[in-house]
Amino acid sequence: MSTEKELKNLIIEGTVYKTTYTGKYSNRVSWQSPDPNKLYSFIPGTVIDIFVKPKDKVKEGETLLLLEAMKMQNQVRMPFDGEIVRIHVKKDETIPKKHLMVEIKPLNTKVKIET
Repeated sequence: MSTEKELKNLIIEGTVYKTTYTGKYSNRVSWQSPDPNKLYSFIPGTVIDIFVKPKDKVKEGETLLLLEAMKMQNQVRMPFDGEIVRIHVKKDETIPKKHLMVEIKPLNTKVKIET
């Protein structure tokens, strides 16, 4: 039986190192780029009210829902002009941090240039 561990490549700033990985490192969740079309809760809390429904067209800055945390009501606002695709929370639901609340899609607005 071999006690030798398999060496793997670790690349840091273009330099390749031979190393062994710990179990924790090998089983980690890979980082993914955030999806701007999905709104996640930034703190745990309770959904107090929802002001939109699927297929609603919403302007940037409009309030989508109220999230209460530590006795404060936080307004979750639309980050850009778009349409509500799906709502993943319900009124009076308690949600954790980083919980998917709303899926949105940008509106295809064409800029008209006058000459």
